[in-house]
Amino acid sequence: MIIAMRPGTPDSEICRIRHILEEKGLRVDTSMGQHMTVLGVLGDTSGLNPKDFEGNPWVEKAARVQEPYKRASRLFHPDDTVVDVGGVKVGGKKLAVIAGPCSVETRDQMKELAEDVKDAGASMMRGGAFKPRTSPYSFQGLHEEGLHMLEEAGHGAGLPVVTEIMSADKIEEFEKSADLIQVGARNMQNFELLKELGKIRKPILLKRGLSATIEEWLLAAEYIMAGGNPNVILCERGIRTFETYTRNTLDLSAVPAVKKLSHLPVIVDPSHAAGLWWMVAPLAKAAVAVGADGLIIEVHQDPDHALCDGAQSLKPKKFARLMEELKPIAAAAGREC
Repeated sequence: MIIAMRPGTPDSEICRIRHILEEKGLRVDTSMGQHMTVLGVLGDTSGLNPKDFEGNPWVEKAARVQEPYKRASRLFHPDDTVVDVGGVKVGGKKLAVIAGPCSVETRDQMKELAEDVKDAGASMMRGGAFKPRTSPYSFQGLHEEGLHMLEEAGHGAGLPVVTEIMSADKIEEFEKSADLIQVGARNMQNFELLKELGKIRKPILLKRGLSATIEEWLLAAEYIMAGGNPNVILCERGIRTFETYTRNTLDLSAVPAVKKLSHLPVIVDPSHAAGLWWMVAPLAKAAVAVGADGLIIEVHQDPDHALCDGAQSLKPKKFARLMEELKPIAAAAGREC
């Protein structure tokens, strides 16, 4: 259930209502919006009648939240959430663009790429240190060494860094080195990992699962938020369909759908969606046009010799050109790039 308070409601009245609900054994989360305060009531609310609360002159509206995801629901949090990642705002007017190689390979590679993507206008740097691969014989990443290379290169260039976590036992190390912890598509429903990530306050980038519905995706976000971490960014990266020409099928309709259902920011990964570098630019432009809050794009100096996913990586010059081409599209959508 949500209880929306009228603008100007005294804190004492909000506290009084909270106390009544907590006495019934319910948990109350408070969302302070720009225009009103919303109380999210969690637990068995079957004994509550919304009409009883609407008799209070300070209550604008009381209603049951039908969706199984409560904290991620826009009913609970009417205003868009903006997540701060090392000083970069994700979900605000300015697009957040994350760029870098699929995998961290060498120290020199990372340092050079950090400067390249920053000069082109990227706001964060990505790089995989622990790589989840379909084949056990594929390059699995440089692990801790790669994580430190990413941190050194990104922070050296003044960019927050983004990298994927594979297991809960690495959380402490990721908290120290990464500014945004990515949960990949294969781990979207690794509920034990999501629960542990809910115990920290580091921002989480949650990719949509290979064949996940939008509801399943939002419920995965709910796992993190239910643990106490509200800093969740969603990432649409394509879903598995019958089509085999592209790596995945990019579901751009998910962006406006999620924005209607949830307050969480949504970014798009056109690189993993298509798996083909020449599709990245048009898909990135389309993503901005439908309202994405940002992009995550793979960039590599020498894609032909990349240790992972070279076929979907842009060279630095192509990435810089794309960033320029995005500016008028972002402006038309009311954003900045």
